[in-house]
Amino acid sequence: MLAERGLDVSYETIRRWVLKFGLIYARNLRRLRPRAAETWHLDEMVVSIQGQRMFLWRAVDSEGEILDMLVQSRRDKAAALRLLRKLLKKQGFAPTVLVTDKLRSYAAAGRELRLSAHHEQGLRENNRAENSHQVVRRRERKMQRFKSAGSAQCFLAVHAAIHNAFNLQRHPISRATLRLFRAPAAQQWQIATAVA
Repeated sequence: MLAERGLDVSYETIRRWVLKFGLIYARNLRRLRPRAAETWHLDEMVVSIQGQRMFLWRAVDSEGEILDMLVQSRRDKAAALRLLRKLLKKQGFAPTVLVTDKLRSYAAAGRELRLSAHHEQGLRENNRAENSHQVVRRRERKMQRFKSAGSAQCFLAVHAAIHNAFNLQRHPISRATLRLFRAPAAQQWQIATAVA
């Protein structure tokens, strides 16, 4: 868009704009989103940062909205507790159902926080969270890995909010309407991810 207007901007300038304004946009997008669904899917994935194994903990609701994510060096009860506390504070309500894999840290963190949510775990129950990792893996490959845990956390927080804004859900609308919406949304999503 800038090139069409005769402005020549380097990638470094855009990177600095994202660092300066990205969190502001993400905060406003989150504020305008409707309340999340009451079923939360929690999962963690391994991310390599400077040759060190880090864990990206994610929370997704039953509609595919990314609720929050947290980059941590551990995969234990303390890490799960930190994610759940952050989620409860940011969402402002407790879920009715927590869906996780069979990692015992989630159950231990839920007991410590005295959550009354029904805890479901199983082989394919958590596919909603597993599928949400694909977007991060694509961006990770394009960016040639993350440089630090802080930069990964900052980038992924902005990326999640923008992804939620352009991610169209199938269930509220008909298939024909979804096709009409997805065509321009896909173009806008490519532009937004190129800028991010």
